[in-house]
Amino acid sequence: MTKIISVVNQKGGVGKTTTAINLAAGLAELGQFVLLVDMDPQGNASSGLGVTKDRVTHGIYEALARERRLHDIIVNSPHEGLRVAPATPNLAGANVELVSVERREEQLADLLAEARHAYDYIIIDCPPSLGLLTINSLVAADELLIPVQAEYYALEGLGQLLETISLVQAHLKPDLKILGAVITMFDKRTRLSEEVMRDLYKYFPDTIFRSVIPRTVRLAEAPSFGQSIMHYEPRGKGARAYERLVREIMEKHGQQIKI
Repeated sequence: MTKIISVVNQKGGVGKTTTAINLAAGLAELGQFVLLVDMDPQGNASSGLGVTKDRVTHGIYEALARERRLHDIIVNSPHEGLRVAPATPNLAGANVELVSVERREEQLADLLAEARHAYDYIIIDCPPSLGLLTINSLVAADELLIPVQAEYYALEGLGQLLETISLVQAHLKPDLKILGAVITMFDKRTRLSEEVMRDLYKYFPDTIFRSVIPRTVRLAEAPSFGQSIMHYEPRGKGARAYERLVREIMEKHGQQIKI
């Protein structure tokens, strides 16, 4: 059964897009057929996989506006088995344009319903905000993955995010689940890690992934070359960390790892 996972945190700079890219790439590397949906108008998930603006004439905005079929805007990525529904700058206007649309919070869910049968996983990269694009991404998802940076202010705004998730569960998507929180940008040389971990357990007592994503130069560099860390430095500690996370997620879903 297809799983739709939204990678969400309204706080910017926490490794959200890096996690979305490398989760999608890692799943594909382990034999899953994956669609990465870029719901951030900045388009970093698209460009981070080499899907640059000069390659994209129509994106997820045009599909949401029903100007194009979802199938027609999807492009291939450098990873076999991984496709991308890219973002274009037009997506920035959708937060305003969706306001007057009937069932405005469910537009992405309706769109993905047409395609979910074709994929093992659909990964949604949410914008760093709690606007309508993010609400659409929450409603469209089965589960949420929340990257949390291993820094002092990491939990700032997390309560607001969880409140928004609770409202979505109460009014729009009762069966929406939190898959878990993953610690990103972890630097073992600092003393903050234990404090962040302790605080995280207050929010997610049973859903913190064992896999911890380290802070590495290579992880930061990879998107500028249009590559996931799986291609940019496949034997590095960043790639190994994301592979462990992918395996944890597949185990949670009872998925057989093909490779």
